Amino acid sequence: MDLDAYVSERRGEWNRLDALTRRRKLTAAEADELVLLYQRAATHLSVVRSHSPDPILLATLSQLVIAARSAVTGGRRFSWRPVARFFTTTLPVELYRSRRWWLAVTVLNVLVAGGLMAYFAAHPEIIATFVPPAVSEQYAGEDFVRYYSEYQAQNFAANVWTHNAMIAGQCLASGVLIVPVLWILAQNTFDLGLTGALMMNAGEGETFFVYILPHGFLELTAIFVAAGVGLRIGWAWIAPGPHRTRGRALAERARAGMLVALGLVVMLLVSGILEAYVTPSGWPDPVRIGIGLAVWLAFLGYALGLGAAADRRGESTDLAPEHTTAEVPTA
Repeated sequence: MDLDAYVSERRGEWNRLDALTRRRKLTAAEADELVLLYQRAATHLSVVRSHSPDPILLATLSQLVIAARSAVTGGRRFSWRPVARFFTTTLPVELYRSRRWWLAVTVLNVLVAGGLMAYFAAHPEIIATFVPPAVSEQYAGEDFVRYYSEYQAQNFAANVWTHNAMIAGQCLASGVLIVPVLWILAQNTFDLGLTGALMMNAGEGETFFVYILPHGFLELTAIFVAAGVGLRIGWAWIAPGPHRTRGRALAERARAGMLVALGLVVMLLVSGILEAYVTPSGWPDPVRIGIGLAVWLAFLGYALGLGAAADRRGESTDLAPEHTTAEVPTA
């Protein structure tokens, strides 16, 4: 193939295509011409690539085809709409649709933790089995309170955020196996019950609740949401429901779980900020607990109120068509 003759013959089309791609507005006829020239240029690029080793020509023609493709497909611009929709519709509706799971996990774990706390407090010898008396005294007298102000607030917030996010991630990721989630919940519930009993046995029960509740309302709820959604994922392959294969049911539940996981990142960030800045602040106890309670009630209103409204509207959690993959004209 005579490359020079080939390029010379088609140079006019390429120049015209380049001119059309640079225009912001096109008439209907120019738009049709753009698509046609783009298809031809894509074919020309294929021919040149297979017959010519000239890197400059290949780079120039490739750049022209890429620019033309962007002009044909309309080149997407970043939009905040999907982000806004996620927080106003997608996340709350998924939290609402999985509410039976995470509310059941929340209630059950709070009751078990409270029962363990009361039982261990009434039987100090059990506490001594897990924590030596000297360690218990040191922990209740100094270490428990000092833990919340030992590091700079911003570092402490980042630390608890990542730590809790890891626990939540483990609950979601291992949900398909069910048993690991139950084990994680059992460990956390036991630790909470034992710590509370230790503090109450040392006469520091009030201190325990004052330092746990400001961030604990939201933090524990986030873990319970992760566990509930994880169990929901696991249950999908056990009982997929009518007209669904186990694979399809698992895929649908896992996708919904990933949407909730994105929301938990923000939720745990807020709880980390509360734990780092509000819990050890030294503000009056009712103020600290009130802030934590208000944030928690706001979350419940968000998940159950806003989510219920979105569910009644029949909102879908799929991406809007304009944000999915578009078909591109090809030669």
